[in-house]
Amino acid sequence: MRMGHIRRTISNHVLSLYDDYPRQFWVLMGAAFIDMVGNSLLLTFFALFLTDKFDISMARAGVVFAIFAATSFVGSTLGGALVDSIGRKPVVLFGLVASALGNLAVVLADSFTLVCAFAAILGIADSIATPAWQSMKADILPPEKRSEGFGLSRVLFNLALVVGPALGGLLAGVSFVLVFAVDAVASVITAILLFIFIPETKPDRPKDTAMQQKPDSLLRTFRGYGQVLGDRTFFVFVLISTAVSLVYFQMNTTLSVYLRDERGIALEQFGLLISLNAVLIVALQLSVTRKIRRRGLPSMLVLAVGTLCYALGFSMFGYTHTYALFALAMVVITAGEILSVPVGQAIAARLAPDHMRGRYLAVYSLNLMIASGLGPWLAGQVINTLGFEWVWYIAGFIGVGAALAYFAMHLMVDVPETAPRPVERAPERVAETGR
Repeated sequence: MRMGHIRRTISNHVLSLYDDYPRQFWVLMGAAFIDMVGNSLLLTFFALFLTDKFDISMARAGVVFAIFAATSFVGSTLGGALVDSIGRKPVVLFGLVASALGNLAVVLADSFTLVCAFAAILGIADSIATPAWQSMKADILPPEKRSEGFGLSRVLFNLALVVGPALGGLLAGVSFVLVFAVDAVASVITAILLFIFIPETKPDRPKDTAMQQKPDSLLRTFRGYGQVLGDRTFFVFVLISTAVSLVYFQMNTTLSVYLRDERGIALEQFGLLISLNAVLIVALQLSVTRKIRRRGLPSMLVLAVGTLCYALGFSMFGYTHTYALFALAMVVITAGEILSVPVGQAIAARLAPDHMRGRYLAVYSLNLMIASGLGPWLAGQVINTLGFEWVWYIAGFIGVGAALAYFAMHLMVDVPETAPRPVERAPERVAETGR
């Protein structure tokens, strides 16, 4: 009886969750999960592939990652303009197909120089679709459901991190070619699903704006980035988010080296800490974001609290010395991640006018690219001048400062997540032509 009751409860919960979101959203998430699995199995073993095939050091392999990161700026900026000009769907489909072909080209390349060239192309191809993915989620979901929707996307991402590397390990044991091939197949399957089941989601332009100008040319759309950067509220929000991302990315780069070299933590133990992060997100993300929405908590205030969790969690690595406390620090960081990431993405989407959502989200995504590129370098400068522990102390200072900045934004500009953003700017034609 009890087991039957548990099964019915779980079934009712799943059905309730399914009914809470539009059918198109679930199709989009299912297709995205397939692509996430492909990406995660490839990225986990990409460095091993480079060092094994070309017999190079990690430092030289890092050149490929640097090229990829640099060209991602170009791809994201181009993608944001295309998304607002020609629509979301063609940009996503192009990115998926180009990424599949690029990955196959990389694994078949017979020289390191060719790999570097293909990495530049892949950086553009992979990132060109990022604003489109984010825009499609925001287009499909009503404003009050966006935080939960982005939270669900986080859950699927972390599930992909569990499935992808495990599958990638099996494939890499046979051949690295299989890893790249499966990733390419995943991209093609995703493209087919989107092509068949997802219509274009790009909103129509506002009537008053549409009457004043002709359909945007790509050049005019690019000029719209001036309006994005001129939006003071959004620009400040992106700057604060970049500072927070500089702190967060230390978990993926500096932390493993620090725990191994300074605290004697084995890599297997560090892997368990990262797994703890993923398991907690999968278990708690949806329920937390749902409670935040139901209680009507101000989104910028939630972001401030989440950032304070980052400040406390990362600073703990500087003054604690036991594995149990490192695990506690990871729990605190994960709490900050659960609170901050989906809410931050929802705020970025809400601050964007519908007809400029792609460009706004492209600029917002740059905070992650800047952090991934600058974070390890800045940490290295701190290590060389002040010592390794100061990376975590400074991370705590930055986190507290960012939390206070978010709180100040909450007091000055935050509005309920279901409310439309007040119109504070001139029509886009005037802003773009400088008149």
